[in-house]
Amino acid sequence: MSDFDSNPFADPEVSNPFQDPSVTRVTQNIPSALEEYNPFTDGKPASLAAMAPKAVGAAVHAQPAIMNPTEDTLSYAQPPTQQARIAEELLRRQEDLERKAAELDRREREMQSLSASGGRKNNWPPLPEKFPVGPCFYHDITVDIPVDFQKTVKIIYYLWMFHSGTLFANLIGCMAWFCVDPSRGGDFGLAILWLLLFTPCSFVCWYRPLYGAFRSDSSFRFFIFFFVYVCQVGVYVVQAIGLTGWGASGWISALTCLNKSIAVGIIMILIAGLFTALAVMSLVMFKKVHGMYRTTGASFEKAQQEFASGVMSNKTVQTAAARAAQESFKEQI
Repeated sequence: MSDFDSNPFADPEVSNPFQDPSVTRVTQNIPSALEEYNPFTDGKPASLAAMAPKAVGAAVHAQPAIMNPTEDTLSYAQPPTQQARIAEELLRRQEDLERKAAELDRREREMQSLSASGGRKNNWPPLPEKFPVGPCFYHDITVDIPVDFQKTVKIIYYLWMFHSGTLFANLIGCMAWFCVDPSRGGDFGLAILWLLLFTPCSFVCWYRPLYGAFRSDSSFRFFIFFFVYVCQVGVYVVQAIGLTGWGASGWISALTCLNKSIAVGIIMILIAGLFTALAVMSLVMFKKVHGMYRTTGASFEKAQQEFASGVMSNKTVQTAAARAAQESFKEQI
């Protein structure tokens, strides 16, 4: 009667023997290899001991297929040469930006100086205000010369000052030589002439053309500088040699003066060393300026065009051409 008295609508899992805690604990602790076992793939059953090594072996053989993040990042990393190239490019761009900023600053200072002074006024040579002769040129390297060429122009300017100082020292040496040997009056007179002549002429004939060439990128002024400066280097060589009767305290004159006075001879040897150093530095700067000239895009054809346009824009030339045209027209009439 117990079977007939049971409730057919009751929950069947209430009396389910598999819900016993001991049974559920055993089923939860079953190894993963046993759960993956499929009895329908192989007709022979396998034990847990036989299946566990296969799972471990599969994991071992599958391990190399996993990508190593460290190796991946190293494979995509840039080589050292490419990194150095990128760093140089960034450094070059930074230098270009700094150069452009300096150029803008120079132009701003130029406009400020012009607005403050009411225009460009001559400031060289720096003479006193009460001096009867005023300055003849406007000279300001930081305002007129682009930033890329300012250092070179300053070196040339200092070289011109060294040139003037050497001529003054040559005058002192020839005067001392004349004091110990009265027959050297001609050398002393020529030394005075070289100081009075070469000091202003060198500034006008080769320094100012170089200053104007870098200021306005003028090929014609570059050619003037090269022609005159080559002649100046030749004069330095002759003065360093010191031929007797040329008014220069060179090596020959200094060695000759040693027979008369050792002290004066030593002074002239030092002056000969100054002339030699001046010749060497002039050759170095000539080569440097020529290299910079080639990078500016200047050429002989451009110099010819500048010369032709400069001549035709000259008022004197225009007036002379107009008069010649009028006279020729009158003759035809």
